[in-house]
Amino acid sequence: MTMQARAQQGFTLIELMIVIAIVGILAAIALPAYQDYTVRSKMSEPLAALAEAKTSIAEFYASEGSWPTTAAQAGINSNPNKPIVASLFYESTNGALITAGIQGGIVPGAGAVNDVGFSLSATTRSDRSIVWVCKQSVVTADVAGTIDPKFLPSNCRN
Repeated sequence: MTMQARAQQGFTLIELMIVIAIVGILAAIALPAYQDYTVRSKMSEPLAALAEAKTSIAEFYASEGSWPTTAAQAGINSNPNKPIVASLFYESTNGALITAGIQGGIVPGAGAVNDVGFSLSATTRSDRSIVWVCKQSVVTADVAGTIDPKFLPSNCRN
């Protein structure tokens, strides 16, 4: 009597359970990372709105030699009401400060509209050139809160 080798006909139960466990572990790691990535990608809209306002302020400063006193004088649309940017705030106490208020529900942990945002702050050098710095904290009276640094654009992380 001869014994013939039989070819395996499929996967064993333990092999299938190992594959399912590996997929579950990968999903548990990938899902939070993906959610963080999508929030970070949405922060490009506020950065673009701040860049637009920054250009208007720089043009005003170049032509007038002083900071605009109001958002309207600077040519800033303070209520763009876009899908991600709810509003722009401007103040000119020490240099210029423009803040993008984020719509509610965009940033995890933030509540209502304008709960969080981030800012660009301008100062001038002796040669009248403007230096812009992105700030994590929002220091406008209308907006109180900060965005977790992991959600901010890379040049805004302190």
